Amino acid sequence: MRGPASRADATGGKREAMARRKKGKAIHGWLVLDKPAGATSTQALGTVKRIYEAQKAGHAGTLDPLATGILPIALGEATKTVSFAVDGEKAYRFTVRWGSETDTDDAEGAVTATSERRPARADIEALLGRFTGEISQVPPRYSAIKVEGARAYDLARDGEEVVLAPRLVVIDALRIVEHEADGTSTVLEAECGKGTYVRAIARDMGRALGCYGHVSQLRRTRVGPFSEADSVTIAALEATAEAEGEAGLARLLLPVEAALEDVPALAVSSSDAANLAQGRAVLIRGRDAPILSGPMYATCKGRVVALGEVERGALHPTRVFNLG
Repeated sequence: MRGPASRADATGGKREAMARRKKGKAIHGWLVLDKPAGATSTQALGTVKRIYEAQKAGHAGTLDPLATGILPIALGEATKTVSFAVDGEKAYRFTVRWGSETDTDDAEGAVTATSERRPARADIEALLGRFTGEISQVPPRYSAIKVEGARAYDLARDGEEVVLAPRLVVIDALRIVEHEADGTSTVLEAECGKGTYVRAIARDMGRALGCYGHVSQLRRTRVGPFSEADSVTIAALEATAEAEGEAGLARLLLPVEAALEDVPALAVSSSDAANLAQGRAVLIRGRDAPILSGPMYATCKGRVVALGEVERGALHPTRVFNLG
């Protein structure tokens, strides 16, 4: 039978565990990071979390270590909106090196096939239509897709045969930016939906052209509403922290609702905000209330209070924000 001392020890242990979980500062908002080459998305996330000393952080859409560019990082309550950023359209600028295919479909892999043939710009232009719209795409073997609970790239690194099923993706635009006169490489830009692999585009175009190809450089220029115009490098972030401290770092953040650009906003009263905070639905007032439906977020006095679904003239909260 456990006595008072044992119960006290258990209670103290729980308090210590809670203190560890809450370690850091309650900072809320989005940082649009310009990820450097060589760093994994997890490493970049860790660096930002350390600089801000944030309690909680997450990123919207993994970038390969080879890639640079937009990696939106959600801090605190902004993590509740990550799915909206991940589901948003993305834009990339990438260089395809023609003449060889690799096992990773980028410059970090081992060469698996080569060709002496090099494509003319006209050959590539004629092919772009086949890679635009809704297309079937087989993801790269080295990808984060799970196969029976394991990541495909882990299985591939262990030497296991990885066979991934094709899936439908949407590529809204694909265009040539530059093309080397000798046909050794081409710079392209793509605008695409969730789940599209640029490395697979390069691989499949190379096969279609009969010359093979892989991505030698890759930069993401947009994720949903987040663009290069909003971005900051790790070096700039560290310099701001050194020169301006917390105030300077706060200035670099976008609001929690920045990821909700395509979601309608609804201003509510203080009493409705209190109900939403308790998980209770509130009626939507106004002429258009009966016809509204779908996702919506509520604000009160300029601050986001809840995200939810509108059904039968009422907003039902699915996420409640505690901005302190």
